[in-house]
Amino acid sequence: MKKIPELLAPAGTLDAFKTAILYGADAIYAGLPGFSMRARAKITTEEVKKGIDLAHAAGKKVYLAFNLFAHERDFANMSRVSETIEYLKPDALIISDPGVMLWVREHHPDMPIHISTQANICSADSVKFWQQAGAKLCVLAREVSHDEFKIIREKCPDVGLEIFVHGAMCMSYSGRCLLSNFITGRPANRGACAQLCRWKYDVILRECESGIEMPIEEDERGAYIMNSKDLCLMPRLREVIEASPNSLKIEGRNRSEYYVGSVVHAYRCALDAYAKDPENFDPSPFMAELNRLETRGYTTAFFDGNLGPEAHNYETTRSSSDWHAAGVITEVDAEKITLELRNEIKTGDEIKFIMPGVNEEVSVILQHVINAKNGEFQPKMSAGQHNSLVIPFAWFKDDVTKNFVPYILAYKHK
Repeated sequence: MKKIPELLAPAGTLDAFKTAILYGADAIYAGLPGFSMRARAKITTEEVKKGIDLAHAAGKKVYLAFNLFAHERDFANMSRVSETIEYLKPDALIISDPGVMLWVREHHPDMPIHISTQANICSADSVKFWQQAGAKLCVLAREVSHDEFKIIREKCPDVGLEIFVHGAMCMSYSGRCLLSNFITGRPANRGACAQLCRWKYDVILRECESGIEMPIEEDERGAYIMNSKDLCLMPRLREVIEASPNSLKIEGRNRSEYYVGSVVHAYRCALDAYAKDPENFDPSPFMAELNRLETRGYTTAFFDGNLGPEAHNYETTRSSSDWHAAGVITEVDAEKITLELRNEIKTGDEIKFIMPGVNEEVSVILQHVINAKNGEFQPKMSAGQHNSLVIPFAWFKDDVTKNFVPYILAYKHK
């Protein structure tokens, strides 16, 4: 049987760290503002430190993104960066800039180096180049097809190879976008992308001499001309595993803990199911959880080669899901759970919980909405301001008291 690859989850917040650990990620990657492509990251150095300590205590690894393309001013601040690396003690650094790699090898020679997807590695020769430069693992570009991956794996048997299996796709080559910087001044390659590929556009034909502008009429596809669907390789997971990647990466550095937990849970359960019975592995049961998420639709992207028109959603960026996050459990005692809300909840709603380690759901119908702050009954409650409700275990059909822990996620019909 093929070795099960590492499941690598994103963490843009400390809660996402905790959620990824709970739902079965083998490793987590995170970044800091000014340190990586995460200029808009909300997580602090102290929170990353807490996340790394929690992950290590649970036997998980943490990789720190250091994948900015450095200017001279960045190298002038490397002494501060070096102190941060020593303080955080990650298991590896994710790098894209050759100059940064040279600096890491000189100042942190024992630190494992992973090469970022930003380096757009598409061939075995590129992998060998980075391997000879000291890389332990290479994250292949999303543009690499499955057949190309198998060739690279055969030619590069003694270096780690990582591929993306789930998450947002960028309309630019390996995420190298200039539109955001050009139009809004927000640099995409510093993590501040304004996601202009999700905007609705009017296409204009300009006559250079007269300056007359004439709009080109939309056709039935609409005007979201750069809006890619989201990557999802769950339907092809058997082929992915059997090609022997070392790590399967989930995109989502700025995603909520609900997204992180749901995707990690689906792929964890799928990988475990394959490990238990590879001959009869069926990925379809695990797609149900992924289909509950708010997405732009799914595509296998470059898995079979060049993209076709089905990989894009030309009509809208809105999600087609009928579900949304209900909340996250914050407290559990002998009689009840406390659920911090992420969307409005009302009496009679059916709340479904994503249980770690099993592909089974636990649900409850709310007999009342009980405000956790004052115990009052309310017809409904909105999210925000840490609004929470309590759910007595007596409302559940089965005895589930021992199954609940903090950070378990819940969802409901819209």
